[in-house]
Amino acid sequence: MKAERSRHLVLVTVPEVDRVGMVWDLLTPGQRPGVSPPGPSVVVICADHEQAAQWAAAAPAEYRAHAVTGLARSTALVKEGRIGLLAGAAAELTMLVSRSALKLHSVDTIVIAWPETFSDSLDALLAEAPEARRVVLSWNPPALGDFLERHARRAEVVGALPLDVDGKALSPVCSARYAVVSTARRHAGVHEALDAVRAKRPFVWDGGPVAAPDGGADVVVCAALPTREELTSLAAVGQPVLLIAASQVAYAKSVAALTPLGLAAAADRAQDRNAAARERIAERLRRGDVDAELALLEPLFEQWDPAEVAAALLAMSRQPSAVSNDDAAVTAAPDQWVKVFVNVGKKDRAGPKDLVGALIKEVGLEKAQIGRIDLRESFALVEVAPAAADTVVRRMTGVTIKGKRVAAKVDHGG
Repeated sequence: MKAERSRHLVLVTVPEVDRVGMVWDLLTPGQRPGVSPPGPSVVVICADHEQAAQWAAAAPAEYRAHAVTGLARSTALVKEGRIGLLAGAAAELTMLVSRSALKLHSVDTIVIAWPETFSDSLDALLAEAPEARRVVLSWNPPALGDFLERHARRAEVVGALPLDVDGKALSPVCSARYAVVSTARRHAGVHEALDAVRAKRPFVWDGGPVAAPDGGADVVVCAALPTREELTSLAAVGQPVLLIAASQVAYAKSVAALTPLGLAAAADRAQDRNAAARERIAERLRRGDVDAELALLEPLFEQWDPAEVAAALLAMSRQPSAVSNDDAAVTAAPDQWVKVFVNVGKKDRAGPKDLVGALIKEVGLEKAQIGRIDLRESFALVEVAPAAADTVVRRMTGVTIKGKRVAAKVDHGG
């Protein structure tokens, strides 16, 4: 499957790296000629570290693929010109650009892998490569209308859109249970799922044709991500259980009415990590007096699973602006502030007021979470409350101050 080199493409596929073999026919291995030092000719922007590692593993050897799982090593390899294809999440690739390691203007093709869940974080990064050809992998191109108009205008769409004859989104094909399991644990996850459902006549599907076992099955465990058509066939065999990565949940919800399946081993690990948080929540429930809160949330329970509503509230509570009423989390002693390096300084005509404004308006901090600002000629060191440091780095990166795109990182004093 070959295509014109100048044309942007949208390929309609399920979000599974192992099932996009046609992509390699659209790319050029090696490095773009005439670039010194030579840089990657292909950059794959994906959801997270795990998916980046899958891309690097799936690429043919001649691509000399590398996944960004550690910034120091990736910076060195890119600068030395050892990489033909670079795969990484948007935040990590942005950091490589800010370090002047990755030169996106020299990249031939950018593959954007299923951006339905992270398209709003790509504008600043893609602006660095206005001439690069885009190959967008998507399971739901209609949901990416504005994004495609900005970054892959007039792209040719290859594959069947998930729409009916009236142009409406297709409904889920069946009900299914699911568990979020990393790719590295997928084999163990199959056994945990079989234990959790107490399967007596299981059928484990790992891709390929759907061959119903003799006598049927009481459960179908999907160790690979099925297409809509494959899931229809699998549901005819037995109740499906989907083992999926976190980045695949949105797709799975579009093809099946999902119910979470608790895996004992995964639950035990989560308890180890989050026991303190769970105990605080349990104590609040034991105290009662949440009638007013239940009345407020009741309309949401009609549309969403109560567990998902609780998860959303917990996620909101972890944002710095949401926890600002807790003085212990917001403020810090002078020796506890975390310094964040920002690549904007006096020569950019920036002042402390500009940095404080960005931290409040763009990041969502409260004034109590911002400490001393040390403004230098070409950069600034900003002190922030420890609980807010990671959020500041993530949300400040890509923000524009005085016409300069910001790159931020925690300063370790080295």
